[in-house]
Amino acid sequence: MFIAIIGFTPGMAGVWLRHAAAGEPPGPPATRIMACKENSRMYQDRIRMPSLLNRVMSADEAAGLIQDGMVVGMSGFTRAGDAKDIPVALARRAQQQPLKITLITGASLGHDSDKILVEAGVLARRMPFQVDTTLRAAINRGEVMFTDQHLSETVEFLRAGQYGDLDVAVLEAVAITEDGGIVPSSSVGNSASFAILAKKIIIELNLAQPAEFEGLHDIWIPHRRPEREPLPLTRVSDRIGSATVHVPPEKIAAIVITRTPDSPSNAQAPDAETQQIANHLIEFFKHEVRRGRMPDPLPPIQSGIGTIANAVLTGFLHAPFEHLTMYSEVLQDSTFELIDAGKMDFASASSITVSKAMQEQVFGHLERYRDKLVLRPQEVSNHPEVIRRLGLIALNTALEADIYGNVNSTHVRGSHMMNGIGGSGDFARNAFMAIFATKSVAKDGRISSIVPMVPHVDHNEHDVDILVTEQGLADLRGLAPRERALAVIENCAHPSYRPLLRDYYNDALKYGGHTPLALERAFEMHIRLRDTGSMLPA
Repeated sequence: MFIAIIGFTPGMAGVWLRHAAAGEPPGPPATRIMACKENSRMYQDRIRMPSLLNRVMSADEAAGLIQDGMVVGMSGFTRAGDAKDIPVALARRAQQQPLKITLITGASLGHDSDKILVEAGVLARRMPFQVDTTLRAAINRGEVMFTDQHLSETVEFLRAGQYGDLDVAVLEAVAITEDGGIVPSSSVGNSASFAILAKKIIIELNLAQPAEFEGLHDIWIPHRRPEREPLPLTRVSDRIGSATVHVPPEKIAAIVITRTPDSPSNAQAPDAETQQIANHLIEFFKHEVRRGRMPDPLPPIQSGIGTIANAVLTGFLHAPFEHLTMYSEVLQDSTFELIDAGKMDFASASSITVSKAMQEQVFGHLERYRDKLVLRPQEVSNHPEVIRRLGLIALNTALEADIYGNVNSTHVRGSHMMNGIGGSGDFARNAFMAIFATKSVAKDGRISSIVPMVPHVDHNEHDVDILVTEQGLADLRGLAPRERALAVIENCAHPSYRPLLRDYYNDALKYGGHTPLALERAFEMHIRLRDTGSMLPA
């Protein structure tokens, strides 16, 4: 047995170790040798720089490069292109050896990675976004320190040294080119900058991700300030960078072979209410085009991640708008439905996060979309300069909004973190038109999404142009606060809550002011929800 093992190439041994660590039966020596040769052939065309083949190893070996107290950057943006095996290996190690790290990603991870790391006690600090319920509970208990951050800013802070050194970057890739270029998979996120800034790089080479991703990426990294050049992107379809992430090959300390697909999107299917929201927006856009205040074809669209934004965009399948384009963070099912229907010409984003059925369709036929897609770093997809230049229509989701147009996207009852602000602030502040959509009520009508005052503000009234629910649309542009309040109550609030909101506003008027406010009643609905489980009076 000993002789058979030392006859392996380092790459073969690494693959055997990985399967052994996963608990797979090794079989007799001859079988192991044949299996490892077969595995080696499977990934040698993905690792095209021969000197890197000897860095293939098991996930447990690679995770050993991450030590207690380190700052780690991991690929992954809204469940796409995330590291799959290293988080599990870290959690496994932490069961035997206590380990705490600061984990920075692009956005949320799939495969319950955050849950696994929290339960193993690995996470001391997390940024800039998450969606996991276990991690959310740990954050709200104060056990994990969470930094909620605009997604365009994370690598800017890293680049400026404000988080200290980035010790290790863990990146999913589909290939490494002849000159050592790293080819990302279904997301870019912060991966490129992580690779550039980290002391060491661990690559998860995912054979389940199609090799055809190569060529779909456009990697452009800004120079350091104060010598930074303008970002030269003037059209959604422009390519301004390279197709791979270039780093010194000696920084690649480990390569782990994996075969795990992306987690599918958990967005729910459109329903009658999301279709009503879409209908309100379509009628509004038609009105704006007729008035000459919006061009046709429409300006590029940005759509936030999640059920409502995806469902609303699906509603555009039957809208009278053609030659749509998208400049966004995430491409969801609706993007590909619009492309397949001939309604959308081109889409630019930082990741592809789709349902299982759509993943099979798109990833199995990437050549069909090659001239219609590009994936960029999130500091480019969310760059204020580009958002302002392209004049985007930004569509994002509100957790709740108040009658003056302030939006809370992140905190339940003002204190309990949900998911984080994500990129919505990057777009809302800089877009040609900032739209926030939400259903008017939640929890079977016990919660109103329209309230007298939001207890936590992510997007203030200065950055919100349009509020829309299934009840209607409030165009807040050019309105004073008193006018905004009436527009929001009468157009967006659910009929069950309009009398409460009118009563509050009439009471607030007694105190006068540019923005009438009854301090003693501003959070009355939230207090009632906390104490009784419903915002409605008994």
